[in-house]
Amino acid sequence: MARKPRSVDLTQVSEWENGAVSHKQDYLAAEEPLEIRIGKDPLSVTMRTPGHDLELAAGFLLTEGLVQRRAQIVALEADEGTSEQNRGNVVQATLAPESAPDFEKMRRHFFAASSCGICGKASIDSVRARTLRPPNPGFRFDPEVLVRLPEVLRASQAVFGRTGGLHAAGLFDTAGELLVLREDIGRHNAVDKVIGWALLEERVPLSDSILLVSGRGGFEIVQKAIVAGLPVVASVSAPSSLAVQLARELGQTLIGFLRGRRFVVYAGVERIAKI
Repeated sequence: MARKPRSVDLTQVSEWENGAVSHKQDYLAAEEPLEIRIGKDPLSVTMRTPGHDLELAAGFLLTEGLVQRRAQIVALEADEGTSEQNRGNVVQATLAPESAPDFEKMRRHFFAASSCGICGKASIDSVRARTLRPPNPGFRFDPEVLVRLPEVLRASQAVFGRTGGLHAAGLFDTAGELLVLREDIGRHNAVDKVIGWALLEERVPLSDSILLVSGRGGFEIVQKAIVAGLPVVASVSAPSSLAVQLARELGQTLIGFLRGRRFVVYAGVERIAKI
């Protein structure tokens, strides 16, 4: 039987330190392609860290606009496969008739490398074309709660602790309680896994939650969060210019450089209590 994909692999390495060389085993974050199919038709291939693949597929279907609610996903199944080429790296979705894409018209088949995002004027125009509503304007949060979130996120990263090579996305409530955390070698995949979890649990729109991501807050992260109804996105690094533009246009709170007791608000400062 073919080996199922794993989130962590072991490898032999040589380590140089202060003139001395030692040989040992080291952990690596796994990276393998995942093909998402609608019925038998291929829709997307994304490089991801294996694990929570059904959530990744569900989140992708939502954030790319193919579905708007859980009921439109009739079935979602992992194709275990038997060959070395297809060993659990395929997820097959069956959608309600009104959600099934027209493959003759859809020439963009969503190939995404693990570190990429699709940015530019065409992308931001496509977001506007979906007539998305601004996230919950009445949502408020305490900055004292916000500054505690990165420590919670890091402490909960099981695979990162072993490999040091994964991004994380965490969903928090207003009290700072971690609802779900997902890791992936691709930052946008980690976000899709979190959003997919929420969709499958019928929690979308996430109108009373905060999304925290490791690394930077890019356009694609903000886009996906807005589709899911998230009023606040925070990151430990800088956002991109297009991410800031999109957050301001659609009324989302966007926070960067969330480190220690400091953060920078790029959009939506009115949601922060006591300011």
